[in-house]
This record gives sequence, C-alpha cells and structure tokens, in this order.
Amino acid sequence: MALQRMVLEIGMGTDIRGTDYTKAAVRALRDALWHNTLMIGDAVGQPTDAMQVEVLIGVPKPDQVNKAEVLAILPHGTGTVTVVEGGLEIPNDEGTNTTVIANCCAIVRLDI
Repeated sequence: MALQRMVLEIGMGTDIRGTDYTKAAVRALRDALWHNTLMIGDAVGQPTDAMQVEVLIGVPKPDQVNKAEVLAILPHGTGTVTVVEGGLEIPNDEGTNTTVIANCCAIVRLDI
C-alpha cells in the first residue's frame, strides 16, 4: 500500500485586533476543516483516525505560531504542521493594532 493524497482543504483565519498569529492560524485550519465531513475512510474501509493530515500555514511571522495549538484542533487522525511566510498584516491608521490574516491548507492522506 502507499500513502495517497485524498483531500485538499483550504481556509483563512484572522485576528482582528490582537496580532496573535497562533489565533489566526487556528482559525484558518478550523475554516478549512469545519466546512466538510469526510467519509473517505469509510469509502475505502479505513477508520477515520487512519487519516494523516499535513497542515501548511502562511503568516507574516511564522516563528510566532504555536504549532502544537494548531495541531491540537485536528478532530481525527495524526498530523504535522509547517508554518511559512505568507498571509497578511494590516495595521490600523493609528498604528496601535494590526490585523493578521493567516492562510491554511490541510492535505489529507490515507494509506491505500
């Protein structure tokens, strides 16, 4: 058997006022995952927890994302998190707050 890419889910998350990169990243992954119910495991005779999920997050400051917090929201299977430079920062006019936008993709694989 070989690990096969089954699903690509894409999401976006924000932290409007807190400049919290982890919060934006978690929201991006939730956005990617929470709009779907995957029945792929059932279709190929595997349990839901057999899924292997590769999470890729893009934010302006990758070192400020807590990968463990992002990974903790996966409802099934096992996963990895990679954080790269991307996303967007939008400062307010006064320069006191910055909105952070994180982009995310979750690649779901099964060993079939």
